[in-house]
Amino acid sequence: MKVLIVSDNHGSKEELQHLVERHQHEVACMIHCGDSEFDYDADEMLPFEVRVRGNCDFDDQYPDEFIHTIGNKTIFATHGHLYNVKMTLMKLHYKAQEEHADLVCFGHTHEALTEFVDGTLFLNPGSVKLPRRPIIQTYAIVEWANETIHVHYYDEDGRVVEEISKTFPLS
Repeated sequence: MKVLIVSDNHGSKEELQHLVERHQHEVACMIHCGDSEFDYDADEMLPFEVRVRGNCDFDDQYPDEFIHTIGNKTIFATHGHLYNVKMTLMKLHYKAQEEHADLVCFGHTHEALTEFVDGTLFLNPGSVKLPRRPIIQTYAIVEWANETIHVHYYDEDGRVVEEISKTFPLS
């Protein structure tokens, strides 16, 4: 099963449209971790089954967090500003335990990050508009296959960014 995660496009339609066109038929779910700067029901946001409010999103229809189950995987999504992710992942870790999350998706820092802790994958896809680290526009696809989790980061042209992509054994 594959899940696409994106965050922090800050009003840019083009990046979202390209990645949706590129991957919509290969993933089970698309997740937007906030700061789209679009209305919740804008055409650009409709392909994203899971979408949450970032600190730059003002439509009240966005939830601050979202729990979604696909198959036997529980996914927790939030933007991260309410969890202080620029300083620590501790609050997210506690929330992940509380929700029995297999995957925790967040944005806000504009920095791609992947950590696998106590059976939970914490993932920040970076930013498709204003990246900080690495200084390339990124989004991610997580794939559970056999007894492994593959995290592939992609650049704005849909090329895998090997140096930050990772694989983790589940057992």
